[in-house]
Amino acid sequence: MTETITKHEKNLSALLHASTFSKLFIPFGNFILPLVLWTANKKEYSFVDHNGKQVLNFQISLLIYSIVLGIVSIPFIIGLLPNIMEMNLFGLSDLNNYNNLNLHFNLDTFSLSKWMIPLGITGLAQVALFIVNLVYTIMATLKTNEGETFTYPITINFIK
Repeated sequence: MTETITKHEKNLSALLHASTFSKLFIPFGNFILPLVLWTANKKEYSFVDHNGKQVLNFQISLLIYSIVLGIVSIPFIIGLLPNIMEMNLFGLSDLNNYNNLNLHFNLDTFSLSKWMIPLGITGLAQVALFIVNLVYTIMATLKTNEGETFTYPITINFIK
């Protein structure tokens, strides 16, 4: 940014980044609050416009990454269902007696441990995404409050 940045622009931009933490209290608050702040101030301040795009692109990218990880883990969860039913977890063994339905699975072909490893990996990836969101949002808030531009990593630019 070549022009001088006022303290109000710095504070507004830092608030844009910090407002993504509202997702801890409001569902989809990490999209709603930054979107409202950005659209209300993007025409007046170019620094706020730049940071609003950065925030929304990063949050949308993280949402997409989380959805993909969730979709990847679905086959592993389905693979665990026979083990869960045979182990009498959650009272599901009674399903065999319901309307004479015979749901017997061969546990020799389904090993619980081989299904838990990919689920653990996708779970760790979700935790890593949460930590990346936390760390980079704090970094962006601090940098923009000092008047520096900040670009998030692993971001797909949806809003140009």
